[in-house]
Amino acid sequence: MPEQFLHGIETVEIDDGLRPIQTVKSSIIGFIGTAPEADAATFPLDTPVLVTGPRMAAGLGAAGTLKDAFTAAYAQGVSVAIVVRVAEGADAAETLSAVAGDPTTGSGVWALINAGNLTGQTPRILAAPGFTATPAASPAAPVTQALVSVASRLRAVVIADGPNTTEADALTDRGKYGSDRLFIVDPAVRVWDTVTSAYVTRPASAYVAGALSAQDASRGFWWSPSNRILEGVAATARPISWAISDPDTEANRLNGGEVATIIRADGFRLWGNRSAATDPLWAFLPVRRTADMIYESIEGALLWAMDRPFSAQLLRDIRDSVAAYLATLKARGAILGGNVWIDPELNTEATLKAGKLYLDFDIEPPAPLEHLTLQARRNGDYYEELVTAVTGAQ
Repeated sequence: MPEQFLHGIETVEIDDGLRPIQTVKSSIIGFIGTAPEADAATFPLDTPVLVTGPRMAAGLGAAGTLKDAFTAAYAQGVSVAIVVRVAEGADAAETLSAVAGDPTTGSGVWALINAGNLTGQTPRILAAPGFTATPAASPAAPVTQALVSVASRLRAVVIADGPNTTEADALTDRGKYGSDRLFIVDPAVRVWDTVTSAYVTRPASAYVAGALSAQDASRGFWWSPSNRILEGVAATARPISWAISDPDTEANRLNGGEVATIIRADGFRLWGNRSAATDPLWAFLPVRRTADMIYESIEGALLWAMDRPFSAQLLRDIRDSVAAYLATLKARGAILGGNVWIDPELNTEATLKAGKLYLDFDIEPPAPLEHLTLQARRNGDYYEELVTAVTGAQ
C-alpha cells in the first residue's frame, strides 16, 4: 500500500497471535422416525428440525416413534434434539425404506447431512429407534447401514438396537457390521406407558442415546456411557445375568462380543464400552468420539487462517493455537497428552509455493477402565500381631 501523508497519529491493528479453540458440541442427538399426527408445518417430512423441549416435542403427536424417542432421551436429562420425520409407508417394508432414505434426494437418514445448515446444530449421536433391530437370520439392517454412512460424514456415532430375542441372535447380529461408529445394544427395555397405563417394550437405543448425550453435557465426550443408570427403564425385555467378577454371564459374553447390554445393579445400567470396530485401536466408543471431537474442533477453529499469506507469524499462530488447545484438553483429562510440530521435510519450497501447509499433532485419548484386577494375598504374620497385642497388654 503506498505511503500516505499524515500530520497526526495513525493506529494500525495487528491481529497476530494464537486463537482460542472451542470444542464443538458433541451432545446433540439426531432421531429419525415416524410421527403421522405431527404438525406438518412445524415438522415437515425429511427435514431436520431442532426440538427445544417437551412442549415442542408434544407437537409430534403420540403416534409413531419420534415422540417416544424424545421422551426416552428427555428422561436422561436431555432437552434438545434434532428429529427427522418420514412418511409411514403402506407396510413395514415401505416405512423402512422411508427411514433409510435416499442420498440423492436427502431423504430419511440422509436428511441429517443438512442439519447443521438448517438448524445450526450438527448431530453427533444418531438413532432410529424401532428401525435398526432386525432378525438375526436377516441381512444387515438398511437403516443401520445408512446411519453408519451418514455418521462417517458427520463424525457421529450410531446407537442401534439388537434383535431383542436371544444372546446368540445378538452376537450373530453384531457380525453383520464392522464400524467403530456403531454401538449396538441388546435387549430392549420395559417402560411404563401413560397412554395405555401399562408396561410396554421399547427400543433401548433412544434411552442409550439420551444417556450418552447427558454424559457429554455433565462430564465430557471422553467419558464412556457404560455404567450409567438409564432413567425411566423399569426392566429389560429379557433377564440379563451379570455379576461383577463372573465372566460366565450373558452380560459379559455380550460385551466380549462387542454388544452393549443393560444390567440390574441399583437400577438398570448400560453396560459395555465397545463399538463394532474392526480395528482394535478404535475398539472403545469414547476413544473414537474423543478423536472425532478434537479433529472437528481444530478444523473449525482454523478457518481464520485460511487464505492468509504465508509468514513465520502465521505458522507460529496456527501451531501455538493447536498446542494451547491440546494443553487444555490434557488439563481437563480429555487426553493423556498431545504435541504439535511443523515438519520441515513435508513443508518444502514446492509444497509451500503450492499453498499447502502440513501441521502434525498427536493425541492419546484415555481408554475406559474395563478390567480391574485385585491381587489378594493371605499373610500369616497378622497372627503374630494378634498374639503380641494380647500379651503386650498384660
